[in-house]
Amino acid sequence: MSKVLVISVHPDDETLGCGGTILRHINKNDEVHCLFVTSGNGEQKQLIKNVAALYGFSSYTCLGLNEITLIEMPVCELISAISSVISQIEPETIYMPNRSDIHSDHRAVYNAVAVCTKSFRYPYIKKLLMCEVISETDFSPALLENAFVPNFFVDISGVFSKKTEILQLYESELLPYPKTRNIDTMKALNRYRGSLINCEYAEAFMILKMIDG
Repeated sequence: MSKVLVISVHPDDETLGCGGTILRHINKNDEVHCLFVTSGNGEQKQLIKNVAALYGFSSYTCLGLNEITLIEMPVCELISAISSVISQIEPETIYMPNRSDIHSDHRAVYNAVAVCTKSFRYPYIKKLLMCEVISETDFSPALLENAFVPNFFVDISGVFSKKTEILQLYESELLPYPKTRNIDTMKALNRYRGSLINCEYAEAFMILKMIDG
């Protein structure tokens, strides 16, 4: 059993980016914790509670920060808030936002998490992976330095139906097809990623750190 921390900038990022992988961890009896950096209004807080229960998280934390404003927040405050959660949980694996996602909140959280994962301060972290979040990662400006080049894949075929069930709880966040961020486009992305590793559905990640030992 290992400890896992999923850092979700906005509610739904955890499901879009690594929902199937979360379910795989839980099925293996790993200890999975989720940090929701922003949590919106009262209705969304209840939604987070429902999502957490459906996953079966070992714990979840809501920092309750305001959306769209994280880039304006003093970086030391964001680092301190995230570091406090990481230090309390001491995860071996962290799933985090992609460094060049189009949403400024994602980039701000990435920069803070990068500071919070230095090996000499957080020696228990053995694996650090960036997630692919549809409607954020795919809209990053088409520059070489922004490319999401996955080098780690997880077969989520056996849990894809439950991932879909959980995503449907975020109905107010989903867009009508053929726009991005909806059930159909998520299915298409996960099927494409699955085709790269000869399975029906998969999620893709970029490994930033992997320590064996």
